[in-house]
Amino acid sequence: MYKPLPESLTITTSKVNGLGLFAKDSIPQGTNLGMTHIKIKDKIIRTPLGGFINHATDPNCVKVELLMTNQDDPTMKFDYKKWNLVTIKDIEKGEELTLKYTFYNLHV
Repeated sequence: MYKPLPESLTITTSKVNGLGLFAKDSIPQGTNLGMTHIKIKDKIIRTPLGGFINHATDPNCVKVELLMTNQDDPTMKFDYKKWNLVTIKDIEKGEELTLKYTFYNLHV
């Protein structure tokens, strides 16, 4: 069954902006929470996980880029990138997950 968010996360009102991702339980540093974005050709597609994470200058998560390519089997016709959300600090229950935006221009 498809689940847009990991069991450990929920979406609720954010003090940063609008809605945000929050920990339902403690999450240890180094946890891979899943895919936030995928880039196919020149188009970046945001997943539900990537759609609710807010920006911070001192974030507790990062996007880790993974290049998916057909280099091992030239008969396959795919080349794309995806980004996963990984915690860089221990996250406490109830804490909002944040990252430093790199795909968007911020007007502050």
